[in-house]
Amino acid sequence: MIFKPYKVGDLIEAQGLIGGVKEIDIFNTQLVSPDNKRVIIPNGTMANGNIVNYTAEGMIRVDVEVGVAYSSDLKKAKSALMNVLTDNKKVLKSPKPFVGVSDLSSSSISLVVRPYCKPEDYWDVYFATYENSKLALDKAGIEIPFPHVVHINR
Repeated sequence: MIFKPYKVGDLIEAQGLIGGVKEIDIFNTQLVSPDNKRVIIPNGTMANGNIVNYTAEGMIRVDVEVGVAYSSDLKKAKSALMNVLTDNKKVLKSPKPFVGVSDLSSSSISLVVRPYCKPEDYWDVYFATYENSKLALDKAGIEIPFPHVVHINR
């Protein structure tokens, strides 16, 4: 705690919990979780565990994965997804956003979509990226496959 790995207002993860630092006193650190719960962690426990500070670097990467059909035009799909990122004013220009193939799964090609944003814009960028990716792929005629369930009656 002497090195001050976080300050009031930072978004941190410690002891398996994530939250915004609300208060730091001599014995405890108080966080407010994303679902608005007050979390109190003793500073001794904080000092002896790992702490991830999502705010300290001034930017955070958003990781989104989108599946497209094997019959899709891959370059067209990647371009549509990149346009989603470049059109979002909350996505940082540097580091550059990235769209790439991350997996060739059994029913789809998985594309990883990775924009960077300010920590306070994380959830806005996260949800907008998913929603606008769906809309952009639909507009481009790119199929997003889904699992099919087959019922066999005997």
